[in-house]
Amino acid sequence: MQVSVASRLRHTSEYYFSQKLREIEALNKAGAPVINLGIGSPDMPPHPAVVAALTAAAQQPNTHAYQGYKGVPALRQAIADWYARFYAVALDPETEVLPLLGSKEGIMHVSMTFLEAGDEVLIPNPGYPAYRAAAQLSGATPVDYDLTASSNWLPDLDALTQKDLSRVKLMWVNYPHMPTGTPPDAAFFARLVAFATAHDILLVHDNPYSFILNQEPPQSLLAVPGARTVALELNSLSKSHNMAGWRVGMLAGRADLLQEVLRFKSNLDSGMFLPVQLAAVEALRLDETWYAELNAHYRARRELVFELLDFIGCTFARDQVGLFVWAAIPAGYADGYALSDELLHAARVFLTPGGIFGSNGNGYIRVSLCQTIDVLGAALDRIGQARNATFSATAS
Repeated sequence: MQVSVASRLRHTSEYYFSQKLREIEALNKAGAPVINLGIGSPDMPPHPAVVAALTAAAQQPNTHAYQGYKGVPALRQAIADWYARFYAVALDPETEVLPLLGSKEGIMHVSMTFLEAGDEVLIPNPGYPAYRAAAQLSGATPVDYDLTASSNWLPDLDALTQKDLSRVKLMWVNYPHMPTGTPPDAAFFARLVAFATAHDILLVHDNPYSFILNQEPPQSLLAVPGARTVALELNSLSKSHNMAGWRVGMLAGRADLLQEVLRFKSNLDSGMFLPVQLAAVEALRLDETWYAELNAHYRARRELVFELLDFIGCTFARDQVGLFVWAAIPAGYADGYALSDELLHAARVFLTPGGIFGSNGNGYIRVSLCQTIDVLGAALDRIGQARNATFSATAS
């Protein structure tokens, strides 16, 4: 029997990293281990107090049942306290905070709650591929808005205003920006809120990188006057607390909008494992010392990545923030895919081609900081050896 695939999947391909990891796995099995500098999965552990809280809670006999869809009150309160302490944003933990099984889940929940056929969604190009996939799965139409180096990877809101926005219902924004590492800008955030208000567009700000290598205090779009009316914000403990595999995210904003998202969520999944919730409470109580120590590691790693990119001949901004370094490829390569494939097969080092994030990323690559100094040094050595071998072969 042949079973046809639902039409909603027609324009949605398998996630790039899902495909690429299979290729890398095959190379590893063939005895050619690959150094993967692609995915931003933190390699360092959470704070010991977080692991201890998980362990203690998991050993209790009454912590293994189904949990409520809204998360336990202690977690919602901890999220609200965290927002107040670091973002200067006051949230009602009962109605303005919704814990999630990771913020990627929230991207789909928000899209399925508010979008349908006939709606348009403004998607950053380059930007996180999940925004486009979620829009397509909801039946809505993704509409790119350009981000380029010449505009410091910020959207041209004046140019967008000249377009027909009558069908645009939602706009995805993400600062600090992934993949380009562009930090948030308070003045731009204010303009963004004014733009959304004028055009009756729901802003959804995806904010998982605000604590990583940011020289300024972390910023929330919800801190902008008037933002509560038009904006929701996704956040996560994956990057800021080394808890990517724990799947702890959150959605914050207007109570009535969160209630609608909860209506969808409650029909799709169940609540988060209670020991994970209680450990997340502990993580959210950590002070500035945790973030300073985390960033000391990433700062040292970033310097080595800069050295690697200089060696390859890439150009890049040194004031980037977040877990990656975004770099323009050197002359002589058709696009980032060509450079990525060359390094993968010649040096067994994988760097992410920028084109997976949209057409405006075609001339770029992205390097993850989620490897140790030793591994990054080994990657630099491999690339150097591969380049020397190529030079020697050419010379002979």
